[in-house]
Amino acid sequence: MAAFPVAIEPDSSGLLRPRWWVPLRVPALLYLCTAITTFAAGVVGWQPVVWGLDADVAAQFSQYWGRGATYMVAVLAVLTAHEAGHFIAARRHGIRATLPYFLPVPVLLTGTLGAVIGMDGLRASRRQLFDISLAGPVAGLIVALPVMALGLYGGVEAESSLFALPPIAGWMLKLLRPELAFGAAIEPNALLMAGWVGMLVTGLNMIPISQLDGGHIIYALFGERSKWIARAVLISAIAAIVLLGRINWVVMVVIVTLLGADHPPTRDDGQPLGPVRTALGLLSLLIPLVTFMPEPLTLE
Repeated sequence: MAAFPVAIEPDSSGLLRPRWWVPLRVPALLYLCTAITTFAAGVVGWQPVVWGLDADVAAQFSQYWGRGATYMVAVLAVLTAHEAGHFIAARRHGIRATLPYFLPVPVLLTGTLGAVIGMDGLRASRRQLFDISLAGPVAGLIVALPVMALGLYGGVEAESSLFALPPIAGWMLKLLRPELAFGAAIEPNALLMAGWVGMLVTGLNMIPISQLDGGHIIYALFGERSKWIARAVLISAIAAIVLLGRINWVVMVVIVTLLGADHPPTRDDGQPLGPVRTALGLLSLLIPLVTFMPEPLTLE
């Protein structure tokens, strides 16, 4: 998920440096918890049940532990690739970054909300911010796309599915399974769901607003003018919630509003981005259009 700036404090020399007070055991513990919750989500078949409150979790373990293990490994690979992209790019540019903090959830629909990484973003230049922000989604997609393709190719057709497919998955399904009607539903399986989570995480993070990856990228592309794009996205999201009843996005909109729609300046806003980065940045604006799902769950 997005890379957020972290608090900074003076060191013994009086210089401002990132405050890396969170010990290694915290990211490791969160990773372990996420492994457990994603394993359980795969075991129960991605159902909206709460860990510890559903007796079927234990009963299904002996039968579906392989599905749970496959989903756990695949979804953690997708999320780890995304965060590793941010981390490696940040360290390559000399920007201090934390290890990723994976976000486990007790609701076994997916078992995770993704992951976040902290970095000293205010010390990044315009080019560095662009590289760090784009590296995560690209690395995540490199893993998520083939994982989802395998899940679609080996999946069983179903009359309906709780999980809506993003546009790019619909195109992949048409290519991989031409015998199926356009818009056909596929029964959830471990690889399909791992790819689905990757698409959802990528689509959300590439929305061009605030401290999301997409917000970093449009600021690198357009500078101060990006605030008008971010504000338009926020207003559109609020309008969709009110007019279309998309209440599933209320929490997300509240979080973004609290963070602020506008992006803070970089260390060097005057640094030219260059034609290659500009072209890649403009192309990256297509990512949320093909991965984002306005209604991820097809509740009826």
